[in-house]
Amino acid sequence: MEDAEKSGFKSDESRENNKIGDATLGIGGDRLVIAAGPCMLESLELGLHVARELGRMCAERGFGYIFKASFDKANRTSIHSERGPGIEQGLEWLAEIKRETGCPVLTDIHEPSQAERVALVADMLQIPAFLCRQTDLLVAAAGTGRPLNVKKAQFLAPEDMASVVEKCRESGASGLVLCERGTSFGYRGLVVDFRSLVIMREFGAPVMFDATHSVQKPGGLGNSSGGDRRFVLPLVRAALAIGVDAVFMEVHPDPDRALSDGPNMVPLASVGALLDQMAECDALSRKAIGFAGLNWT
Repeated sequence: MEDAEKSGFKSDESRENNKIGDATLGIGGDRLVIAAGPCMLESLELGLHVARELGRMCAERGFGYIFKASFDKANRTSIHSERGPGIEQGLEWLAEIKRETGCPVLTDIHEPSQAERVALVADMLQIPAFLCRQTDLLVAAAGTGRPLNVKKAQFLAPEDMASVVEKCRESGASGLVLCERGTSFGYRGLVVDFRSLVIMREFGAPVMFDATHSVQKPGGLGNSSGGDRRFVLPLVRAALAIGVDAVFMEVHPDPDRALSDGPNMVPLASVGALLDQMAECDALSRKAIGFAGLNWT
């Protein structure tokens, strides 16, 4: 049991040798962390409501919690799609959500010039999957002193994230999390290769599974992306069975009326039952399996 706990979720030799700082907001520690919130900051009221509810539900189950929402959806399918409040109002809302709820906040940046400014409010900076190879963006984000959540691009093999880790390390990243969010599988389709969770853990960074973007269908609705939230639960159970440090998911009180990513978001009313199953799967993996530490070579 002790060996399983150490190899599955604690620091094995390869992880220690490649460790990138400790500032990961508890991700990579002894409890699962949930990074969740609406895809887009639609209003301050929505953000506060979701943050309070998710923070409460995660605390009841012993999970860590980070509020996530975007102030600018810069990669929407259509030029006419809603993008969010923008950096000025978005950061004001994030600061208020952080102040009122006490939850750390996570948001994404798209340009190097945004890094320092966003880091004044956000506790963790997220690098979108499409941009994870952008050296200037990674360097700027790492230089803020904030930990980074870097999503693996849909077009990359997990082994290719080693170069991303190197860029972040050499740029002085205080902490780094690598996030799996599905891989392109033909046109408008994604598939999750769960081997990537094991491979990316070997780079010495905690791993996160994006449960909602993994069920996305990019451009699947013509002028917007589609998705199928039915598969969130089975995919997240599979990820937790392997062993992850954090789970990312987008949550909305009424996903079908959300301004972005509605088809793949989890309804807020369903999150409690989802977290209950996640708690059981996570506890089993941490205490009994230790899959990441098995050595069959």
